[in-house]
Amino acid sequence: MNPRSPLGLLTGLPNALRTYPRRSPLTLVYVLLLLLGHAWVEYGLSGPQADDLRGYISTNLDNLHDHPVRALVGSALLYDGTLTDIASTGFGGTLITLGLGIVVGLAWAERRYGTPRAAAVFLAGHVGATLITAPVILLALDQGWYPADVREASDYGISYGAQAALAFAVLALPRWARLPWAAFVLAWPLAGDHAWPGPIPEFTTVGHLLAAALGFTLAAATAHRRTTALAPAGTGG
Repeated sequence: MNPRSPLGLLTGLPNALRTYPRRSPLTLVYVLLLLLGHAWVEYGLSGPQADDLRGYISTNLDNLHDHPVRALVGSALLYDGTLTDIASTGFGGTLITLGLGIVVGLAWAERRYGTPRAAAVFLAGHVGATLITAPVILLALDQGWYPADVREASDYGISYGAQAALAFAVLALPRWARLPWAAFVLAWPLAGDHAWPGPIPEFTTVGHLLAAALGFTLAAATAHRRTTALAPAGTGG
C-alpha cells in the first residue's frame, strides 16, 4: 500500500464521510449503540441504578470470575467518558477513544480490510487485553503492589478496543508519521495523574499498553501478509 500524503488524506475526507454508512456499517451501528447506551444510562436511569449497572459490567476480577461474558459484552456497549463537559479530562479521553479510536480508526480498518478484520482488531483489544491484564493484577495483588479492593474496581468501557484500533490505524499513515503516531498511542494512557502503586502502573494503564501492543502486532502481521502477497513470483531461494 502506497503511503498517502497528509493532503491526500484531507482531500479524501469528503468521500470517506459520504461512503461511511456503506463501507463502515458495523462501526456506524456500533457508534449509534454507544451513544444510545450512554444517553440511557446518563438520563434514563437513576444515579443508583446507573452505578449498579456500571458495577455489574465492569471487567474487574470478581466480575470476570462470576459472569465474564456478560461483563465483557456489557462493558463494550458503554463508554466511560463525556461529550458535554468539554473542560474535563474525560472529554479528552472520549475524543481519543470514541472519536479517534472508534469513529475514525475502527471505521478505517473496516473500510480498508473489511468488517471481520475490524471486529477482530477491536476484540483483540477489548477481550484480549482484558484477559491478559487479569493475571497481571493477580500478580500485583500477590506482591502487595495493588490494594485488595482492585478486585472489584470500576473498569468498563471501550477504551481497550479503541486503543487496539488506534494502534492498527498506523497502517493508514505515511511512513514518516508512523513512529510519532505510535509514540502518541503509547504515551496518552500514561498522561495525567496516574498513580504507580508499585513497580508497574495502575492496571488500566497496563491494559491500555497491552491493547496497543496487540493492535501493533495485528498491524505488523497485516503488513507482512500484504507484502508477501505482492512479492513477485519466483523471488524465493
